[in-house]
Amino acid sequence: MAYRAHTTQLYALVLGFIGWTLTAMALGLIQWRVWQVSHSDVISSGVAWVGLWRVCFNSHTLVTPAFMFMHCRSMGLTEAFTPPEVAAGQVLMLLSLVVGLCGNAGGVYAVRNIYFGLEKSTPIRLAFFTTGALCLLAAVMSLIPLLWNLSSVVTNQTISFPPEFMMPAAPESQHVGGGVMVGLVGTVLMILSGIIFCRYRSPERTTVRQQVHLDPPVQAEAASCPGKDNPAFESQEHL
Repeated sequence: MAYRAHTTQLYALVLGFIGWTLTAMALGLIQWRVWQVSHSDVISSGVAWVGLWRVCFNSHTLVTPAFMFMHCRSMGLTEAFTPPEVAAGQVLMLLSLVVGLCGNAGGVYAVRNIYFGLEKSTPIRLAFFTTGALCLLAAVMSLIPLLWNLSSVVTNQTISFPPEFMMPAAPESQHVGGGVMVGLVGTVLMILSGIIFCRYRSPERTTVRQQVHLDPPVQAEAASCPGKDNPAFESQEHL
């Protein structure tokens, strides 16, 4: 039972690390909101991608250095046109990464202690609970902007980009991009990891001792009835 409990915590640590990695990937992706726009000379493919930090589209006339056939413009936190869900995502997703990193570090510390038998010398229960709380807090921080941007896409919210962005005032249609989906999967994994860590209980160690007992009547009978000599054996000794 102790080995199984330790293995569960190891699985939770792996889930937390994968979830944190997916959250970091979602932060850098530009496919949070995919805009379908009218085909023009500027937007060659008719598709524009709105992320947390950049707005990009393929173009044969406008090319951003380091992006082949792609034009990108950055969105700052203090820009007047930046929608609140994007600004919240820039702040909360970064905080989620920091808190999630601390949670994973705490998970490594706690799992290391139980596998090396140091749970008696350290407050291992408190370490696992703190790790789980940090993982859940990181998941909540990332879940807020993810669901907020998802709601903006469902309700077809527009963004008033400045003229230098070369973006239309409103898209013909828009749908959720892969960045939101990757972030949601990472958030779910972080939630599962946090719940498992918070539910940790120290395994009970029991030792099985086998003792052989003779019934008291049998012991008394063995003591009162000593063994008798075998006459046939004695006659054979005299031959």
